[in-house]
Amino acid sequence: MIKLSVVIITFNEEKNIARCIESVKEIADEILIVDSFSKDNTKSICESYGVRFKEHAFEGHIQQKNYAASQAKNDYVLSLDADEALSDALKESILNVKTNFTADGFEFNRLNNYCGTWIKHSGWYPDTKLRLWDRRKGRWGGENPHDKFIMEEGLVIKKLKGDLLHYSYYSVFDHIAQVNKFSEIGAQEAFRKGRKLSLIKIIIFPFWKFIKNYIFKAGFLDGYKGFVVCMITTHETFLKYVKIRELNKNNK
Repeated sequence: MIKLSVVIITFNEEKNIARCIESVKEIADEILIVDSFSKDNTKSICESYGVRFKEHAFEGHIQQKNYAASQAKNDYVLSLDADEALSDALKESILNVKTNFTADGFEFNRLNNYCGTWIKHSGWYPDTKLRLWDRRKGRWGGENPHDKFIMEEGLVIKKLKGDLLHYSYYSVFDHIAQVNKFSEIGAQEAFRKGRKLSLIKIIIFPFWKFIKNYIFKAGFLDGYKGFVVCMITTHETFLKYVKIRELNKNNK
């Protein structure tokens, strides 16, 4: 049986961290928290569970997750965000995998809870994530703040049964605030990579995103919350593109 490290990055996660830790206690040989100097009760809650707790300055989601993975005691790592938790079905799947780790990495669906409602369409489900892997065979990449784990080419990735439960937002106000923050980070990252956007793309791309998520990905089946999710997600795309254009304009 392999030894598994569960690695979680945190910052001001007193609302979420206990639920996350509770969900992994049965499957973890180590629980490692890497915290960005939280100002709330995150640290004291973590210490009450007896987990390993390290503090490390935040330089970006990708950088923080790579640092956290490097600090684990075991090479087999399950990486979670503090606002995530394992469903019972996913816990059972991971326990089975520990006795027979037959792939280089494992992915599973993430089910998002939005203001108390599980969103099962709207481009938010199945939201497949690769979160369980041998850390020697890949590393975090992507584009901040939307990180993803990238395995080396030619490796075997399998899918597990069960959902990763994501408690995304407790209110629409939280979502809007996060959208403004993430669109800023995304715009800065795109600008750094030299991305430019025409006015026509700023108009068409957000519009198409709403149509895709609300119509083709059946956001209308999620009711009012689905409409809100699709609208705010569209607005995030619009904000990011406008900010990229402004950054390029101001840099001339």
